[in-house]
This record gives sequence, C-alpha cells and structure tokens, in this order.
Amino acid sequence: MALLTRRSFLPATATVLASLPLAAARAPAAGRQGPGVYRTRLGDFELTALYDGIWYQKIENPLVRNASRAEVNKALTDAFLAPDVLPINFTALMVDTGAQLVLIDTGTAGQLTDSAGTLLDNLALAGVKPADIDIIVISHFHPDHIDGLKTKDGDKVFPNAEIKVPEPEWAFWMDEASLHRNDGSTSLHLYFLNARRIFRDIAKEVTRFTPGREVAAGITSIAAFGHTPGHCAFAVSSGRSSLLVVSDTARLPALFVRHPEWQPTFDMDGPRAAATRKAMLDRAAADRMLVQGYHFPFPGSGHIVRTASGFDFAPAMWRPLSPSP
Repeated sequence: MALLTRRSFLPATATVLASLPLAAARAPAAGRQGPGVYRTRLGDFELTALYDGIWYQKIENPLVRNASRAEVNKALTDAFLAPDVLPINFTALMVDTGAQLVLIDTGTAGQLTDSAGTLLDNLALAGVKPADIDIIVISHFHPDHIDGLKTKDGDKVFPNAEIKVPEPEWAFWMDEASLHRNDGSTSLHLYFLNARRIFRDIAKEVTRFTPGREVAAGITSIAAFGHTPGHCAFAVSSGRSSLLVVSDTARLPALFVRHPEWQPTFDMDGPRAAATRKAMLDRAAADRMLVQGYHFPFPGSGHIVRTASGFDFAPAMWRPLSPSP
C-alpha cells in the first residue's frame, strides 16, 4: 500500500473536488459569530465565560524585549498564526457562588477595537442583567479590564455591584505624582488618564483589597505583580475543585506559556513579570490545576503542561454544565 503524503494527497483531493457537481448553498453565509457564552461547573459553583471579542493587533514595534522578531514570528507560525500579528482575545469570567454573582474583569466596552465589545450582549444571552451582578473584581487597571465598568458617556454599567480593586494597583494609577512622572503622549500616560475617567467620580464606592485576601466567598486574590504594579490573579475554590484565574500573567499561550522567560513590552516590569509567570505556570503544572486565561482562546480554560523547554497549554474538553470530578 502506497504511503499517503501531503504531496500525493493535495493533488488527488483537488481532482476529486473538481469532478463534483456544483450545488447551490442551502443558506447564505451568516456573516457573524454566534453567542460567546460557555457554562460549566466547579464544585457547587457555576462558571460562565463571557466572550468580549478579539483584537488582531499589528506588531509594528518589537513585541518582546529579549527575543527577536524572527523568534516571535516563528512561535506564531508554529502555532498556525499569522506572523507580525498578535491576536488578543478578551474573555471575562462570571462566578455564580449560589449566593452572589461575581464578575472578574469587565471587558473593553467596544472602546479598543470594533471587533471587541460583546460582553454585555453575551451577558444578556446568559440570562443575566447588569443589575444582577453583586461583585466586580478587577485584576488590574489596563483599559481592556476596566472599560466595561462605564459606557462611553460615563454612565455606570453595573449599578448594584460592589467594585473591588487591588490596593497597590489603585495606589499607582490614581497617584498624581505617578501621573506626572509619566506625562507625555505615551500609551502609559493614556492609561493613567483612562483610570481616572473610570474611577475618579466613583472612588468612594470602590473597595480596595490587599492581594492575598479573599474577595468573595471561595475567591481569593493572588499577588501576581510585574505586568502592572498591583496585578492580581485569583484562585476559585468550591469543595474539592479549584481553578486558577491567571489574568494577564500569561497572555497568548503560543508565545508566553511556551516561552515564559520572554518579556513583552506590555509587561511594565519585564523581569518580575517573567519570574511571576514561571512560578505560576510551574504551580499550575505541578498541581494539575484547571486554569482560566483572560486572553487565552475562548473559552479560555485548560491545563498547563510542563515541557522540555518550558510549558504548553492544553485546552480543557468542552464540558458544558458537567459536574466536576
């Protein structure tokens, strides 16, 4: 029997397809993606991943401080992704503890790119109104995590939610001295201004927590500094089941899980962020923990596997509303 190779397979397939009669499509192309809502269980908790969209960001400047453009593009193409383009997924996580609805991060509100901003639509498809959210926990103050707190007109989106933010994150971004030290036209300066746009008039309503403390029943914050000065991850636990929400500790798995030592320019403290990332991935791999990544491909859940050169991400089997083992 002849060995089937790519060289022999492609021409043969093309010949077969060319010989088939053309048929009219049964329905026109829809032209849009269906709902981005994924529900599963963690112990007694119900988890809902809410897709906010994707941003295909053109890489125009060096993306990684300690890796070349060629190395980054090889990692992208090895993962069947386009070179010189960073795909940034946005997925927030809602945790129903049985007593409260907790939303971890709030999406872009459509204020970064036209291809993102669907979180509220997907929340509605999940049968939840913004007024139903009891607690909002913020991992850090980058716009794609906090912009969903307000509309473009400045109105509050979640009227009844208690908003909880990391104390060191608040201290950095809301500090006037820090703002003026970073004065200019850089994106960092714009982040300072955006944090004030979101939080300044609701400052008295915002609760600041110390990283390491519980922020809701069964949800504990974890200091994961480096990406920003007060960046936090979260451990979600119910019964014997647990989930590690890595936030932005690791973004695109093809780059920063497989190469945890790489220091992207969006990590404010590159060496510290890399050390945090390696420690967290090592813990997740050793403990075989389920992880959730804000920027991982939707729905963002899976496991971390240790490899000879670093780590890899293994997406979890699709298990809607299945009981945890």
